[in-house]
Amino acid sequence: MIVMGSRSDWPTMQNATLPLTQLEVAHASAVVSAHRTPQRMVDFASRAKEAGTQVIIAGAGGSAHLPGMIAALSPLPVIAVPVESKFMTGLDSLLSIVQMPKGVAVATQAVGKSGAFNAGLMAAQILSLADAELARRLETWREQQSDQVPFEVE
Repeated sequence: MIVMGSRSDWPTMQNATLPLTQLEVAHASAVVSAHRTPQRMVDFASRAKEAGTQVIIAGAGGSAHLPGMIAALSPLPVIAVPVESKFMTGLDSLLSIVQMPKGVAVATQAVGKSGAFNAGLMAAQILSLADAELARRLETWREQQSDQVPFEVE
């Protein structure tokens, strides 16, 4: 499940869907703001496992509380994407996310679109631990990535 603090985060967060789609991993997305819809966030995080969610990708900008709050409320792995902000081009988001207290783990990716893409890829890698067919597709995908890098420089 891909969640974000605001609809304006979608241009970044939609990049998480790219590897998931390529690897044929079912996914959904929603806006769940820690600040503007706190009860929605609590309901989502506390029920995500029961609903069949296995990994949560959470994107947030600015104060970026969403990934950490979800991690505090859910036993599921949370992969955070710091969304680029106007104030410090995402450094504020990154610093807010990585400053998690001991005992509340959040796997944080790079700021922006490449971080979102890698969050989708990491989610697929986590899911592949219990899904042999996905593991095979992931291995093929990685081989194709390597094959796209030219050996010779012209």
